Amino acid sequence: MTERHLRAVLAEAERVAEQYDQIAQTTNSPTHEYLRYAVLRLLEGDANAIPEEVPQVDGVTVGYGRDQAMYDSWGSDVEWWDTVPPQDDCTRFRVFYPEDQTPVPRGILTVMAALRAWRVWEGNAATCGSYDHRERREVHFLWPEGNLAEALLENRIQEIGSAVAPDGGQAGDVRDRMLVSDGSTSADDLEPRTKRAVEEAMTVSLLAKGGRYEVEAASGNRYEVDIIGQSCTCSDWQQRAPDGGCKHMRRVDHEIKQGQVPRPDGQLPPQV
Repeated sequence: MTERHLRAVLAEAERVAEQYDQIAQTTNSPTHEYLRYAVLRLLEGDANAIPEEVPQVDGVTVGYGRDQAMYDSWGSDVEWWDTVPPQDDCTRFRVFYPEDQTPVPRGILTVMAALRAWRVWEGNAATCGSYDHRERREVHFLWPEGNLAEALLENRIQEIGSAVAPDGGQAGDVRDRMLVSDGSTSADDLEPRTKRAVEEAMTVSLLAKGGRYEVEAASGNRYEVDIIGQSCTCSDWQQRAPDGGCKHMRRVDHEIKQGQVPRPDGQLPPQV
C-alpha cells in the first residue's frame, strides 16, 4: 500500500460526507460510515471520479455489516468464524467478485489495504446470505471503528461542523439533522402506531443489501428487520405479526422513505 491509495479512499469518503451526510444520521461513528460507503463506491465503480491509483475490478459488489450482528444471524450456518471469532465494533466487508478471477483481484486488496483492514475469510459465495451471488467468490475483511482513517477523514471534513443547526446543535453532527425528501410526511400526519415508532429512540442501519436492516432500541437490544420479506426478530412480530408491521418495521420503512438510511438495494438516498 502507498499513501496515494489512502488519499483516494479519503477523497471519496469526503465527497460522500459532503453530498450524502444523511446516511450517517443514525450512527455513532459518522466517519466510519462515510468510509464504508467510500469503499463500496470505489470498488463498484460508482465514485464521482475513479482515481487511477485504484485498480478497477469488473463485476465486483460489496456488502457489509457489523461482525457481531452477522454472527448473531448466521453463526450456526456458515464457517466464517472458525478461524477468527466475531469481533466487537468491527465492520465485516464481504466483497464478491467473478469466480474465474483468482487469486483475489488486486483492486480489492489495494483498497482494503488502504483502510488497513485485514483479510479473514475467502471462499465460494454460495453460502448463507449469498443467494444472489451463486457462482461467485467472496473475500472478507475486518475493519475496526476508531481507526486511523477515521481520524484523518475527521480532519478533512471538520469544516462541515462549523455552522450551527436550527436546533442549537452542530450542523456537522449528522445525528442532529433531519434531512427529508420533498414528498416526506410530517410526523403529525402519520398513523398513530407509526408516529410512536418514529418518535421512539431507535437507530437504524443497513445490515446487508437485499433489505436487511438492524434496529437498535434505547435499551441496547438489537433487532433484524427484513423490509422486503416483511419480518422482524422482535417478540412482537414473532408472536403476533401485527397488521402494518411491528414498530421496528414501521421505523425502518419510514427512514427509507425519508432518505435517512440507504435503500434496500444498498444505494445511497437521492442527494438533497
